[in-house]
Amino acid sequence: MAPRAKPTFDAKALLTAVGRGSATRDYQKTQPVFSQGERADAVFFVQRGKVKMTVLSHQGKQAVIALLGPGDFFGEGCLAGQPLRMATATAMTDSSIVRLPKQLMIQALHRDAVFSELFTTYLLARNIRMEEDLVDQLFNSSEKRLARILLLLANFGKAGRPEPVVPKISQETLAEMVGTTRSRISHFMNKFRKLGFVDYNGGLAVHSSLLHVVLHD
Repeated sequence: MAPRAKPTFDAKALLTAVGRGSATRDYQKTQPVFSQGERADAVFFVQRGKVKMTVLSHQGKQAVIALLGPGDFFGEGCLAGQPLRMATATAMTDSSIVRLPKQLMIQALHRDAVFSELFTTYLLARNIRMEEDLVDQLFNSSEKRLARILLLLANFGKAGRPEPVVPKISQETLAEMVGTTRSRISHFMNKFRKLGFVDYNGGLAVHSSLLHVVLHD
C-alpha cells in the first residue's frame, strides 16, 4: 500500500490561529518531548525535524508506533480528555517543535472555522493512515512493511519533495517498527541496496523505485 499524502499546515498560520501562549522549542536528537504516563495538557506540532512515538508495555517491551515529520501534530489525545500520555515522544533528529496548550487549541478550534476544518481533515487523514498501518501489519510481509516505512521516512506521498537522505535510524528501531528481527532487517536492507532501491553514500538515500516492493503482489 503506497504512502498517502496528508494536509499540510503552515507554522505561521498555525501560530496566528492559536494566538499567544504557544511556545516553540528546539530539541536535540534523542531528547524526549514527553514521556508515557506524564500529564497530557498540550498538543505539539513538528515545525522541523523528526519525532518517533514509542510505547512501553508492562513487561518492558518497547514498540515504535509512529514516525512524525514537519507538519505533523502529536499529543492531541488531551483534546478528547486523555489525562495521561499513552506514549513517549522523542526527537529523532535535531527538531523545532511548537507546544500548543490544550485550552488554547480548544479556543482556536471554536473560534477559527478554517483552522478547525484543516485540523479535522488532518486527523481524519491520519486515522486512515493508522488503518493502513494496521492492514500493513496484519497482511503484508516484513519486506513490504520495511519498504513502506523507509518510503514514509523519506516523505514519499507527502506534500513537497521527498528527502534525498533520511535521518539516521538504527536497524533495531526499524525492527521494532516492522515487527521482526534485526537480522531480517539487515537481510532486506542488503537486498534493497543490491537492487538499487537504497544507497548508503553519506547516509541512507531512498529511491522511488522502492515503491515497486510495496505495490508488487
